Amino acid sequence: MPDCQERTALTPGELLTPAERLRLILVLGVLIALGPLTVDMYLPALPAIRDDLMTTEAAVQLTLTGTLAGLGLGQLLVGPLSDAVGRRRPLLVGVAVHVVASVGCALAPDLVALGGMRVLQGLGAAAAAVVAMAVVRDLFVGMAAAKILSRLMLVMGAAPVLAPTLGGLVLALVSWRGVFVVLAILGVAITVVAAMLLPETLAPEGRRRGGPLGTLRDCGRLLGDRPYVGLILVAGLAMSSLFGYVSGSSFVFQQVYGLDEQQYAIVFGLGAVGLIIATQCNVRLLRRFAPAQVMTGALVAGTAAGVVLLLLAATGVGGLPGLLVPLWLVLAACGLALPNAPALALSRHGEAAGTAAALLGAVQFGVAALTAPLVGVLGAGATGMAIVIAGGMAAATAVALLVVRPWQIEASATPAGPVAH
Repeated sequence: MPDCQERTALTPGELLTPAERLRLILVLGVLIALGPLTVDMYLPALPAIRDDLMTTEAAVQLTLTGTLAGLGLGQLLVGPLSDAVGRRRPLLVGVAVHVVASVGCALAPDLVALGGMRVLQGLGAAAAAVVAMAVVRDLFVGMAAAKILSRLMLVMGAAPVLAPTLGGLVLALVSWRGVFVVLAILGVAITVVAAMLLPETLAPEGRRRGGPLGTLRDCGRLLGDRPYVGLILVAGLAMSSLFGYVSGSSFVFQQVYGLDEQQYAIVFGLGAVGLIIATQCNVRLLRRFAPAQVMTGALVAGTAAGVVLLLLAATGVGGLPGLLVPLWLVLAACGLALPNAPALALSRHGEAAGTAAALLGAVQFGVAALTAPLVGVLGAGATGMAIVIAGGMAAATAVALLVVRPWQIEASATPAGPVAH
């Protein structure tokens, strides 16, 4: 049995039993899944929505941008709030907003109404995303946090596999509006799971009482930390590559290469499998390398694969198989970079985990929101999608090397505060 001095050095997550840790990871996985499901499940329906609401591809993609914008803005609101009042209440209210917005999407009479409801959906899903990240930082730090986030990235990889597939199955039975009914039902289920199984992880003595001015001071301190800012930009730019694929793949695979909704779901899912495998390889890599080393290597490799993707997309060499191989390599690189950049960023600021997670999420989804419509603006073709994907990876690599300077990073080892029950 460890002595008292050793026990005080342990984080709350390290004091959990294996069964408690597994339950926590499963619950956080359910929360993390809400955002990807909200974003991806309706992707096979984008052409149908365009035709039904008599609009354009670029306009329909703005509904995706609205969701991502809501995810980003919502995290800026929920993060500081969760630092002040705890994690559970903002989470439950946010998911309830998601449920109401999902019903609104199902009833939307036109694209403007649908876009507005999608923003609200994103706001609601943001509560699940930011609270899940803050809970990880409440309980774990450094490499332990990176390993937990790698497990959660398994969910973020699996959710895109399931979401378009589920969306395709729903579309085989009902119209695109049925997709949003299913999302409302999922939101209700997630609310029940969170209410029953997620404990409060931020003890009252760890809560921040500074109000709006205190939040601004926290944000100023966070934004004054160069490595933290660089890391959240890396996470955002890597996410922009991922969402360049998410926003463009439906039109590229279905309209350029002639896949139907179910075939598209399969191809999209296979790409997510590469993301899943990479996230789980990350756990093994962290046994030998520091998170910053894994992140940097993945970004460099992903940039090289992105350049190859762009060349093949522009020339048409290799057809669809030639496009998919480098595309899946980029997704695998994202699977290695995305767990490590957030873990390194959050490990630097455990005293304001909610606000730190909020800024991280806001940048991730904000950059993705700006990126998503670019594929449509560039023509919704393979070349436009490849430009966005390769550009995001190249920019992430540049920021990592020039701003983060990973060789200088040391993840914080400061234990988190106690868990409140």
